Amino acid sequence: MDTQQYIQLEQEFGAHNYKPLDVVLSRGEGVWVWDVAGNRYLDCLSAYSAVNQGHCHPKIVQAMADQCQKLTLTSRAFRNDQLGLFYRELCELTNSHKVLPMNSGAEAVETVIKTVRKWGYKVKGVAHDQAEIIVCQNNFHGRTITIVGFSTDDNSRRGFGPFTPGFKIIPFGDVNALEDAVTANTVGFMVEPIQGEAGVIIPPQGYLKEAKAICEKHNIVLILDEIQTGLGRTGKLLAEEHDGIEADLTLIGKALSGGFYPVSAVLSNTEVMDVLQPGEHGSTFGGNPLACAVARTAMKVLLDEGMIQNSAEMGDYFMNGLKQIKSSKIREIRGKGLMIGMEFHPELGGARQYCEKLKEEGLLCKETHDHIIRFAPPLIITQDHVDWALERIETVIRD
Repeated sequence: MDTQQYIQLEQEFGAHNYKPLDVVLSRGEGVWVWDVAGNRYLDCLSAYSAVNQGHCHPKIVQAMADQCQKLTLTSRAFRNDQLGLFYRELCELTNSHKVLPMNSGAEAVETVIKTVRKWGYKVKGVAHDQAEIIVCQNNFHGRTITIVGFSTDDNSRRGFGPFTPGFKIIPFGDVNALEDAVTANTVGFMVEPIQGEAGVIIPPQGYLKEAKAICEKHNIVLILDEIQTGLGRTGKLLAEEHDGIEADLTLIGKALSGGFYPVSAVLSNTEVMDVLQPGEHGSTFGGNPLACAVARTAMKVLLDEGMIQNSAEMGDYFMNGLKQIKSSKIREIRGKGLMIGMEFHPELGGARQYCEKLKEEGLLCKETHDHIIRFAPPLIITQDHVDWALERIETVIRD
């Protein structure tokens, strides 16, 4: 089958809830992917940062293959020999007290909403069904009904109501707005350290530190959604480290499995997590032995192979290179580590045209919010790879 035949199958039999670039991929290795016609591309999206360790990392492949032959799923009705090790290693890595494993990022977000509300009623003493969680404009935390209900993206919300109450929306990066939004019913503040889907929007320096102080002052749980920013993407293990803080609750996913399997987790202090009792929350697949074995190896290679430091170094190199491109089309280059946004002037017709041209040059990336391209290659990218990418980006942007 050729490319157009594969695309036609998707169009005929699949829901039309995505608009991908017309490239049909069939193989990946490291920073490279190949399509069904044998063309090679540099992946500068990393499956929205799920493939931080690179495509088909051999050690994660081996861990998955080994565990597949032993035990894949028990449900949480029984224990397995991988879960406790996963808990311990993840807690030691992130300085957490407790872990609650789930599958997708959206499930982790739903989990934290339930947990923080329960904490608010049981520990803080908020009146029944009155708990409020503060979130930010232009957030992206997932696609469930509850989550899109507190989105400000009309495309995510339109036609899906009615929505779950209990959320208050404030501007991102504004600590005064956070202080003003707090009431006696506020139980949590959930925020992305960097807003990825919104276009790599970076808050003012020290924002998270000030937000943490406000949360402590009012006995509010600070929740950081690090599903995209975590596990090395910004040049630190967690993006919170740039502000020198530790959140009360942290959400991770995506790269937690290196792109092999849906694995997510809520990292928590003991006080908040201990409000959950048996039967109040769970997941058939959450914490399964296959997921745990894969995640343990994905974390190990991230550290053992210096990917986090490489993210910091190559991120600086990549961003500096992008800033050297002289073009009146570019409005701003911004980012941290290998999470970089290139914003174009909105009147120029959007960023997708450049993504399509870059595809023809052998580089895959994706537009976000119409006029922004997000560059987020695997954390194993080298200087030679970056130079190769910069040459093509400059050619396309200047043309």
